[in-house]
Amino acid sequence: MMKMNGAEAVVRMLQLNGVKHIFGLCGDTSLPLYDAMARLDHGIDHVLTRDERSAGYMADAYARVTGKVGVCEGPSGGGATYLLPGLVEANESSVAVLGITSDVSVGSRGKYPLTELDQEALYRPLTKWNATVDRADQIPGIVRAAFRAMTTGKPGAAHICLPHDVQTHAVDPADVWAQEGHDRFPAMRSAPDPADVERAAEKLVASRSPVIICGGGVVISGASAALDTLATQLNAPVCTTISGQGSLADTHPLNAGVVGANGGVLATREVVAAADTVLFIGCRAGSTTTEHWRFPSRDARILHIDADPMVISANYRTDVGLVGDALLALHALGAAVERRIAHRPAEHADGHALAAAAREAKRAAFAPLAASLDTPIKPERVVDALNRLLPENAIVVADPGTPCPYLSAHFNAHRPGRHFITNRAHGALGFALSAGIGASFGRPDAVVVSVMGDGSFGFTCGEMETLVRCKIALKMIVFSNSVYGWIKASQKASYNGRYFAVDFTRTDHARVAEAFGVKAWRVDDPSRLDAALKAALSHDGPALIDVIAQELQDTAAPVSQWMG
Repeated sequence: MMKMNGAEAVVRMLQLNGVKHIFGLCGDTSLPLYDAMARLDHGIDHVLTRDERSAGYMADAYARVTGKVGVCEGPSGGGATYLLPGLVEANESSVAVLGITSDVSVGSRGKYPLTELDQEALYRPLTKWNATVDRADQIPGIVRAAFRAMTTGKPGAAHICLPHDVQTHAVDPADVWAQEGHDRFPAMRSAPDPADVERAAEKLVASRSPVIICGGGVVISGASAALDTLATQLNAPVCTTISGQGSLADTHPLNAGVVGANGGVLATREVVAAADTVLFIGCRAGSTTTEHWRFPSRDARILHIDADPMVISANYRTDVGLVGDALLALHALGAAVERRIAHRPAEHADGHALAAAAREAKRAAFAPLAASLDTPIKPERVVDALNRLLPENAIVVADPGTPCPYLSAHFNAHRPGRHFITNRAHGALGFALSAGIGASFGRPDAVVVSVMGDGSFGFTCGEMETLVRCKIALKMIVFSNSVYGWIKASQKASYNGRYFAVDFTRTDHARVAEAFGVKAWRVDDPSRLDAALKAALSHDGPALIDVIAQELQDTAAPVSQWMG
């Protein structure tokens, strides 16, 4: 049997787990791993990034659009600290991402070698699973454990610390094998207790005005069709969190839209406020979704489906908790409801009418702003253009500042599934461009559009070199308003407009993009926006539109509470 060293074992373990893309950045301690990737025939495409943070965000979005584990890597010291933000975001968003960081040699520990860092301690509180390899023979078992941890139960992020010398030591090839099924998530799905399913079905059927609120768990589990069946049986409106967008198509007649402090509007709040029973699915019922636990009210009956039992009843007294995968839970609950639906109260609310009224109220407020020819350009006009001009297979990736509330409230995907991505767990700037690259690798047949503020552009513009080098036809839109808008809006709302350290000098983003070799347009006239977007979409390479936009604190953003 052929000899194998630790670095080669890592590459083979990734190959056996179905990995096709690795996003990362080179470093001294990673040299054996890079040499193994260069020498071996493994079918894995390594995507060199310009920042380890970007590698983490690329792996995150890749995992979200494929359902496969996203893999990123970086070197010791600073590289290990820069990779962390991507893993934190993925872990809190229940996305399976593996971060591999190389490290100083085991024999150098405690001798003050350059870049020494206790990586295992750093990553321990911020990932689902985390290990340091001390001996090369541990590598196969540690990689298997990482994939098992990431994909089962509540999916999440894992980290492996891979010392330099361990990468060169021998590994028995007989130990190099992968457990089938752990290359995708969720794996080894579990179903809730049948008795709890029956209790929940009884309460739903007895309810006169049920509302379903879906988080990201519905999309992650691929439960859209099962959700559609249950909502249709109950004639119940469906609301989503920001991460839950795609639980149903945005055009579905029972989809009332995003609720909460970011992306929700008064009309969608009223749908939740009128509910006598709320079914949360794959949702933590956190501060943003519930507008600080005010909607739903404490008087509503609460039912909750989640793969993580710690989420259930964390924020609301819960009548029935169903612990399990959303797909399996909804199949079981739908069957139990169907057996009872004939006994439903005759005077129950009409979910179709409630959802339609909420959508129409939102549209009526949005339409005149979207049609406005005022300058600077209103964000509503940009979102309206995307709704009209994007193909149905498009994926929109939004940074958490100016783009997030507008796209959450008003972007309309015509299909269920992952067509909208934003980093809602921690809301770090600089996500959309890198995540757009990851989504492009994961779903190469889709048109991917990254929408960012100019604050985020400053965090991440170096990855435009990656775009050009890798020939990725990502489309980018920058809201150029020379301000950290979310904080300035918070200062206006809560500090009487005492603005401090939130304004910066305007950058000509189109010229910056052109310097990287990206086709670019600068638009300050709203009547020219459609033409620029059509040109960008028809261009066969990466393209950027720099939109001279209204400052966020002056907009009619769908945000009920800026801070928190």
